[in-house]
Amino acid sequence: MTVESDSDLQGLMRIGQIVGEAVRVMAESLRPGITTKELDEIGAAYLKKRGARSAPILTYKYPGATCISINDEAAHGVPCKREVKAGDLVNIDVSAELDGYFADTGASFPVPPISPEVEFLCDCTQMALDAALEVVRDGQRINVIGRAVESIANKAGLHIIRDLGGHGVGRGLHEDPRNIPNYYTNRAKSRLSDGMVMTIEPFLTFGSGRIYTARDGWTLKTSDGQLAAQYEHTVVITHGKPILVTAV
Repeated sequence: MTVESDSDLQGLMRIGQIVGEAVRVMAESLRPGITTKELDEIGAAYLKKRGARSAPILTYKYPGATCISINDEAAHGVPCKREVKAGDLVNIDVSAELDGYFADTGASFPVPPISPEVEFLCDCTQMALDAALEVVRDGQRINVIGRAVESIANKAGLHIIRDLGGHGVGRGLHEDPRNIPNYYTNRAKSRLSDGMVMTIEPFLTFGSGRIYTARDGWTLKTSDGQLAAQYEHTVVITHGKPILVTAV
């Protein structure tokens, strides 16, 4: 969507704050022994408390209020009886709707003890997001995002999971542009415009970057079993720095 009024921006900011805080609340409960289902229930309870509805359930009838992915699960991990273990890398992704507005955010959280490898992957993926946020402006081409992410990944010796990228959001969970590449391509020539609402979400891995869908029909896993990390914000494009809708 494109923000056309103060009311639009206020609606987005309300749901953005809710999903951002839901991630924070869930992360605070993250510990060895907790199941991903229990973690999801914490997120679901928080969304309900704030009057928001889970976007994956609302849009896709997804089998959980949130997506919780561990280690080689790059995205869309289904909450279940799996217990979190010490040393795991857990991605928490929350998207929800309130009063007709949608927002989407996520982050990867290492469970202590944190290995240097995991810390490096998380730091670089966060840097990739930050680099993309620095360059998105009204009038720029969408491929500036991929250029920024690719620059960080290449310097770090990491690979981008090319099948996963950002997307338009606002009046629905997934809107045009449906795929915002995290790598540079001349095909992503359309221009960013003032008020445009989108997610920026780099996915990096030590492995090849190839993924496949697990037997549950939802979870996306790295083909080589390598760790994957993701950090995501919903943003509104402006003439200057973007508005971080989901920052808390």
